[in-house]
Amino acid sequence: MKPKVTMIAWNQNDNYVVTAVNNHLLKVWNSCTGQLLHDLVGHADEVFVLETHPFDSRIMLSAGHDGNVFIWDITKGTKTKHYFNMIEGQGHGAVFDCKFSPDGQHFACTDSHGHLLIFGFGCSRPYEKIPDQMFFHTDYRPLIRDSNNYVLDEQTQQAPHLMPPPFLVDVDGNPHPTKYQRLVPGRENCADEHLIPQLGYVATSDGEVVEQVIGQQTVDQDEQGMEPSILDGMIRQLQLEQDQRTGADQESASNALQNGEGTPRRG
Repeated sequence: MKPKVTMIAWNQNDNYVVTAVNNHLLKVWNSCTGQLLHDLVGHADEVFVLETHPFDSRIMLSAGHDGNVFIWDITKGTKTKHYFNMIEGQGHGAVFDCKFSPDGQHFACTDSHGHLLIFGFGCSRPYEKIPDQMFFHTDYRPLIRDSNNYVLDEQTQQAPHLMPPPFLVDVDGNPHPTKYQRLVPGRENCADEHLIPQLGYVATSDGEVVEQVIGQQTVDQDEQGMEPSILDGMIRQLQLEQDQRTGADQESASNALQNGEGTPRRG
């Protein structure tokens, strides 16, 4: 088999270059002379992840489709830490990507089964408050293009970036309790009744009818027997609140200018 390079990475100070080859070896080279320094043995399948430590020039992380994650000391050519991503009842999960945190104390990986793996020091208690399966209800909603060729959400006819924060659901589309909905940026201070998603049946672009979160339903509407609001109503309400805030900011700026206040000059 003709060797092929699948990934390449420089270390933190650029003194070394690490290449991943399709024969499952990692090779450490002197970046100035091109001399081969070490062969790193451990992977059993192709490696597509090489991640440099943010400040320690000795450390390099590798991960691959064999489910292995290695921390290497590339100056010595030795293996420092090893993790195998075994999934009960499903074999191993191929690791697709890894990144260090800016302080170098943690790193996170994603695998072929949709898992986020977080490694670091200390306990995992801060992460125990979140459910095992987390998706946004808009993740797989179809998109369309308007006459200007702009992308719109098919159901609400809104640009995706203008839609309100989505709801958290599990893999089957069932919404999580309200305490989890507050973890979504933009929903931290919402009233409880605004965190109750409304489930309904929606026709997809190919004509299939599926059940999914389509909006929200409030307690007041339940008591009055009104039709539950859909996501369009929530979008209009959020837009109205934003317009009101913008108007208030402009009015405050206008009053400041009339009172002789201006932008302070820098010293």
